[in-house]
Amino acid sequence: MRFSLLLFFTSTLVATPGYNEPWGKDSDLQAKKPSHHSYPNPSLATLIAKQVILFHQKVISPIDGPRSHFKPCSSQYMKLCMMKHGFTKGFLMGCDRLLRENKDPWIYRKIAIDGKLIKYDPPR
Repeated sequence: MRFSLLLFFTSTLVATPGYNEPWGKDSDLQAKKPSHHSYPNPSLATLIAKQVILFHQKVISPIDGPRSHFKPCSSQYMKLCMMKHGFTKGFLMGCDRLLRENKDPWIYRKIAIDGKLIKYDPPR
């Protein structure tokens, strides 16, 4: 009995007046919209690789023509992965994607664009 009274009186010393919502207000629970520019500061290697990829996309790729079976294309995928995960992991993810760039049947999600099935594999 004494312990419960002691617990009651000590808890009233730290209590705040009024009603406090223990998990915050309901307005704080709204889903935040994802920002496309929430990448960390890229390293120098990432910035150089990004410029090389942009050169490939703007100069070489229009001459050679589109060949990717994926959406987004492999160069865009590598650029996004490098910006999101850093140079080393992004480069390895992009190389893995290039190794899968073929017409073989694919077990993952496909989307139809202009009547052509495209392998849909966004960066994670």
